[in-house]
Amino acid sequence: MERWLNRVAVVTGASSGIGEAIAKDLVAAGVKVIALGRRLERLEKNKLDLSKSHQELYFPQKCDISNLDEVISTFEWIETTFGGTDILVNNAGILKNGNLVEMDPKVIDEVINTNLRGLIYCTQAAYKSMKKREFNGHIVHINSIHGHRVPDLSFSTNIYTPTKFAVTAVNEVLRKELNSLGPKIKTTSISPGVVQTEMAVANVFEGIAAYLQPEDVSQAVMFAISTPPHVQIHEIIVKPVGELI
Repeated sequence: MERWLNRVAVVTGASSGIGEAIAKDLVAAGVKVIALGRRLERLEKNKLDLSKSHQELYFPQKCDISNLDEVISTFEWIETTFGGTDILVNNAGILKNGNLVEMDPKVIDEVINTNLRGLIYCTQAAYKSMKKREFNGHIVHINSIHGHRVPDLSFSTNIYTPTKFAVTAVNEVLRKELNSLGPKIKTTSISPGVVQTEMAVANVFEGIAAYLQPEDVSQAVMFAISTPPHVQIHEIIVKPVGELI
């Protein structure tokens, strides 16, 4: 992790759950973290929960990644203030209850705009920063086991699962594009099973016996970005023991 000391990592959806855990582990490793989220008050609270030395590396910033204008202005601010983006962790994601055939199209758009379009907006902005400085950065997508198969469940995951399948494809497209575009930017997709987060509890996963903790997913991120320059961890699937999905 030495190469990342005092470098700049952008973590989306950092106000709670997996994103909160990732931001915490990154600052503990000496990385400057731009913590993005729609709930600025939660981000600021998360900062206060850190030790004094870690607080100095944590920078909360309100940003709705589904809004292209906000993404552009946020990454421009990062460029001006910190010099650029060295690591991007695309963590922000939402899941809504309902059947695909019955859902309000506005709700469908909300999920697609956050889980897919927002991820692409941030990826483009981070790539632009890395390319401009010819920096060998790292882009990490927090995907899902739902990005690899449609689970047999008693409820529908509706448009959420298709967006995660798309993230799997985006990661592979990115890998192939980055091979020829330069610099040597890595891309990694991390696909956890059920994680005990606010999103999971608020939707349909409450009561599932086997689940991961946000810190488990964060450790996978830390492993992926700690590999030497010639090693790319393209895909990690992390399941809790006993998972049925």
